Amino acid sequence: MESQPQPQPQPRRPRGFAATAAAAAASVSPTGTPSGSAGASTASSGKGKREREKEKERTKLRERHRRAITSRMLAGLRQYGNFPLPARADMNDVLAALAREAGWTVEPDGTTYRRSPPPQHQQHLGAFPVRSGESPLTATSLKNCSVKATLDCQQPVVRIDDSLSPASLDSVVIAERDTRSEKYPSTSPINSVECLEADQLIQDVHSTEHDNDFTGTQYVPVYVKLSTGFINNFCQLADPDGVRQELSHMNSLNVDGVIVDCWWGIVECWNPQKYVWSGYRELFNYIREFKMKIQVVMAFHEYGRTDSADVLISLPNWILEIGKENQDIFFTDREGRRTTEFLSWGIDKERVLNGRTGVEVYFDFMRSFRTEFDDLFAEGLISAVEIGLGPSGELRYPSFSERMGWRYPGIGEFQCYDKYLQQHLQRAAKLRGHSFWARGPDNAGHYNSRPHETGFFCERGDYDSYYGRFFLHWYAQALMDHADNVLSLANLAFEETKIIVKIPAVYWWYKTSSHAAELTAGYYNPTNQDGYSPVFEVLKKHSVTVKFVCYGLQICSYENDEAFADPEGLSWQVLNSVWDRGLKVAGENTLSCYDKEGCLRIIETAKPRNDPDRRHFSLFVYQQPSPLVQGVICLPDLDYFIKCMHAGDITGDLVP
Repeated sequence: MESQPQPQPQPRRPRGFAATAAAAAASVSPTGTPSGSAGASTASSGKGKREREKEKERTKLRERHRRAITSRMLAGLRQYGNFPLPARADMNDVLAALAREAGWTVEPDGTTYRRSPPPQHQQHLGAFPVRSGESPLTATSLKNCSVKATLDCQQPVVRIDDSLSPASLDSVVIAERDTRSEKYPSTSPINSVECLEADQLIQDVHSTEHDNDFTGTQYVPVYVKLSTGFINNFCQLADPDGVRQELSHMNSLNVDGVIVDCWWGIVECWNPQKYVWSGYRELFNYIREFKMKIQVVMAFHEYGRTDSADVLISLPNWILEIGKENQDIFFTDREGRRTTEFLSWGIDKERVLNGRTGVEVYFDFMRSFRTEFDDLFAEGLISAVEIGLGPSGELRYPSFSERMGWRYPGIGEFQCYDKYLQQHLQRAAKLRGHSFWARGPDNAGHYNSRPHETGFFCERGDYDSYYGRFFLHWYAQALMDHADNVLSLANLAFEETKIIVKIPAVYWWYKTSSHAAELTAGYYNPTNQDGYSPVFEVLKKHSVTVKFVCYGLQICSYENDEAFADPEGLSWQVLNSVWDRGLKVAGENTLSCYDKEGCLRIIETAKPRNDPDRRHFSLFVYQQPSPLVQGVICLPDLDYFIKCMHAGDITGDLVP
């Protein structure tokens, strides 16, 4: 039998590097001579590489813009719609929440169906009901829109593509299309846009809202912070008449109490363990006459070393004298520059302060205050004590110090280069088994760098490498250890007294992957980590109240876009993390002035009316740069603001 010829297999098309090699071989003539000149080929290759780099940058910008839009959408759903979205929500979470809100059932595997048709009175607004507290509709968004009512009662099924990552913001939901649900004409005139003008819809939404009525809400005490400067550097009351006038004005506004900073640099200024409290005793007596509560701040930080400050309060002179001989007691940046804002946490347990450690110095100061004003504690006049744990009294590193040249929205610098923190880092690296990791990052930029300008904080930068994760975890752990050490002694000094800790609001670069400004401040909170939960676990151990700064309005849109800032997103993460752990929350305004809309937003943050658990602030601290009697009020209707916080009858109090 004659054999049949076997078919020849088709040659496979080369891919990847093989394709590149084949193209290079094809560009060479049989004699070995390149088909084009070498110079032209090199120029063409260089031009192509530049084009690819430009396209890569354009892709990054488009991705950042897309993420910023997604973040704002999620923040709006959480704040105005009361949707219980997780902190790291993706589009699958959003679709599931919207479907459930519309009355659909969403199974864990993504199967989605509706057990019964939606109520008739909701169909003219689509599947989603309008609820009190929402304000998503505007005349612009409703222009030329098309509102249709579905005629299909069959249960549609939604399938989620399993090949996609559930954590991706680009997750795609693939819906099985039913031919019966094609475009149907509207069968009722009420479903026509012509019958529902935008203004009518907006009026319908706002008719259920009572934006300016907080009657019946929770009572939130309001404390006003006394301006710095009433106590001079010799611990004397500088202006008794001004203090009386200020307290009288506060009393007329029905505030619940006052906040007083007790400065370490004034009380223990000249000699160690020589405390002078005379000026504070006189001030507290004045406050007692007006029968107002007092919250004191154990202020262990420096104040006023900026261009705009008119008062300077440094650390105690004897501390500065020690610092001249041993500069490593202060925080140090990569270039070796020291900041005297706060003592380095590296000396918390080092006996370098005339035989005492850092935490012993803090404890002795707190114990002296508790002993000196024992009568005020017994009377209940002092209601709480705030413990300063870092620069500006906040639990953070001095990573964005203006005296070091930092300007918003710079990422700041790591502050771990004094010899004591470096020794801690060396021990941690050795314990991990990688001694060569005992160093700070050398590509983290400078105070005013942007994340994309650095190799450490850029997209897919070294912050997410094995070394980067080790360093950032150690850096954040040092912050938590400092809080744990000081609060342990604070609870010992102030038994049965409410302890308050202030958390910083580092909201710029929050919409980027690395969260660079938070990382340098000591909060390991990139997009793939939750940097606040471990901190709040430490604070929960000591049963403290967490104070957080509230922003009445976001920074202007241009600055937000420029710095990828998200104050609302940060507030949502922090407040929910605190409340989930059963801790109390106190609020504080910034020194920036707000309009009336900003006032209302602060009140809404302090006691959100849509919260099913009725969670709210335990107190609110109002602060401003100048005394109230000077007439410069950062909140234009302070009396109205206080009444809203107190949940009194405020109808008609807001001046138009």
